[in-house]
Amino acid sequence: MYVVLLTYTAPPADIDRALPDHVDWLTRQYEAGYFLVSGRRNPRTGGVIVARPMSRMKLDAILATDPFAMGELARYEVIEFRATRTAPELATLREPLSETPS
Repeated sequence: MYVVLLTYTAPPADIDRALPDHVDWLTRQYEAGYFLVSGRRNPRTGGVIVARPMSRMKLDAILATDPFAMGELARYEVIEFRATRTAPELATLREPLSETPS
């Protein structure tokens, strides 16, 4: 599983212009089953995405298609982790320690 931290590198007006395309891109990633949760950081300096387990190469390819990436409007920090413990309502997201992401 991954936490992706986006940090804006462009003025707010540029971010606002690209936002509708970014939201459409997010929708496609949810529909494909890649993303679990996303939202703006507070203060509004970027965003956060939690992505399902997958290969890092696949995630990088997905992130490269984000309009924010394509327009060089944000930089991305990707943190990989194993969700071995969760709240009961998130139990289906737990990852066994012995498996590797595909």
